[in-house]
Parts: sequence; C-alpha cells; structure tokens
Amino acid sequence: MSSTDPQDLPIRDDMIRLGQLLKLASLAEDGIQAKQLIEDGLVKVNDAIEERRGRQLHPGDVVSVNGEAIRIVQEG
Repeated sequence: MSSTDPQDLPIRDDMIRLGQLLKLASLAEDGIQAKQLIEDGLVKVNDAIEERRGRQLHPGDVVSVNGEAIRIVQEG
C-alpha cells in the first residue's frame, strides 16, 4: 500500500469501467496508454493486479498506478 491516502474521485453513475477511470483520473492520457498500463501489469484494483480494461468499478474500489491511488466515491 502506498504511503499516501487515495484521492477521492466522484462518479455520477454507480459504475465506471477501468479504462474510463484511468483517463478521467489523468492516470492515462488516452485509451491506448490505459490499455498499455493494464497489459504491463501496472494497474491494481483493491491491491490486486487487474488485466481487464473493461472491469466494472464501483464506489469504494481503489485503483492504483505507479504509486498513485484513486478511490471511487458516489457523486452528490
């Protein structure tokens, strides 16, 4: 686990896909970079390496890439 607390990222819906989240949180510049990060095993969801770009994420999930962590929260 990183020494820093995860940053909260509010989402409008009850779900977001991993590739979308990486772009929204500025952890990837575009879909191509998001795909590469995932294929290289650099993306963790809830401390487990995730290999599916289409993985559905929900409020409470924590995504980390290269020491940066984002926690999904419900907007509103």
